[in-house]
Amino acid sequence: MAENNARPAEEEPCMPDEELLYDLADLFKIFSDTTRIKILYSLMDEPHAVGEIAEIIGATQSAVSHQLRILKQARLVRFDRDGRSLIYSLADDHVHTMLAQGMNHLCE
Repeated sequence: MAENNARPAEEEPCMPDEELLYDLADLFKIFSDTTRIKILYSLMDEPHAVGEIAEIIGATQSAVSHQLRILKQARLVRFDRDGRSLIYSLADDHVHTMLAQGMNHLCE
């Protein structure tokens, strides 16, 4: 006999509106680039300048700057000025959590 895995109607989650779902899909698209993931991982422990990030991940400063622009627009990173340098860090703890949870999921 087949099990019925359907939830009762009162337990079904409310579907978010279409625009919110579109925004969520866009957020996950940001995570689809290995260079961006490397940049985010380089910032998990401490903030870095563009040149430091480039050295850590083995990319050019130009490539890192381009990807940081995308990450900043997605509100995944932020920067502070240190004289003439921009020091980048993760925007908040949610970004750290998303990366850690993704890695935990893959490693299970």
